[in-house]
Amino acid sequence: MDFSAISCYNDGMEAQENTLRRPPVWEGGIAFSLAALLSVLFALLVSVILGLAGAGAQAQGTDWFKYLSFLLPQLAFAAACIVFFRRSKEPVQSIYRPCKWQYFPVALLLQFGLLFSLNFLNGYFVDLLELFGYRPTMEESVPTLTGWNLLPALLIIAFLPAVFEETLFRGAVLGSMGKSGWGTLPAVLISGLLFSLFHGNPEQTVYQFLCGAAFALLAERAGSILPGMLAHFANNAAILVMAACGADLAALGVGASVALYAVSGACLLGSLLFLLLGKHRKGGVKEGKQFFLSASVGILVCAVEWIVALIGGFTA
Repeated sequence: MDFSAISCYNDGMEAQENTLRRPPVWEGGIAFSLAALLSVLFALLVSVILGLAGAGAQAQGTDWFKYLSFLLPQLAFAAACIVFFRRSKEPVQSIYRPCKWQYFPVALLLQFGLLFSLNFLNGYFVDLLELFGYRPTMEESVPTLTGWNLLPALLIIAFLPAVFEETLFRGAVLGSMGKSGWGTLPAVLISGLLFSLFHGNPEQTVYQFLCGAAFALLAERAGSILPGMLAHFANNAAILVMAACGADLAALGVGASVALYAVSGACLLGSLLFLLLGKHRKGGVKEGKQFFLSASVGILVCAVEWIVALIGGFTA
């Protein structure tokens, strides 16, 4: 038997397999597209079921329906992450791996700075839209937060997104960009843009992009998504708690406002300097065609949802 011929045949098959194998970034794009598609399909399925039951119009103003609207995207994220891990053969431990302890307090300082220093940018964007007849609708989608109602809100609106959104955007999408050799800067900016686009909320577009980019930078430097999970939960939880308490930052006096912006600005600047000072990957968007091709369906779906939400604000 000619073992050399068999060896050459196996080498040829292996080379062909390596040629046909998709780059890591391909799987990240598929995960993004799948999450976007499943979010729409889950929402459509619920709408059909409620319509057949004759409860569609009555359900939309209820708290359980509002909770469901927050829960469905998280189910889509979870399903997309499962598919990503199966297709990419990426060990789950590699995404949830431990990191140095100092990244956790940095994550909290970063989020405090983002929330109280840059969240006002959304107000300017909404003010601009209102000049053309836009009516804010974000508050209408939030369930009742008084009393014990805050607990399920913290679970569904704060904790679950911190887990599943970080796993998808900073674990699957950003992680695949790094494995394909993307530079830190384009990976951070593009993943932040996708994070903002996915939420489909014009009123939060600017702030969500900044948070998405900041969380991506945090994950890059820490080598783990765990600090980002903490920051993400702290952001959502703080917003819910302030809404439950009726806190209105606009009602603060001049002195209190100046102090808040000064402290939060210092936290933001210090945490960003800590994250920016260090080694970062140089380079551009390698294998970008494969990523944007595999993510194109998700980008299209999210863009349509964003436009529909924008039009809805003008026609409300």
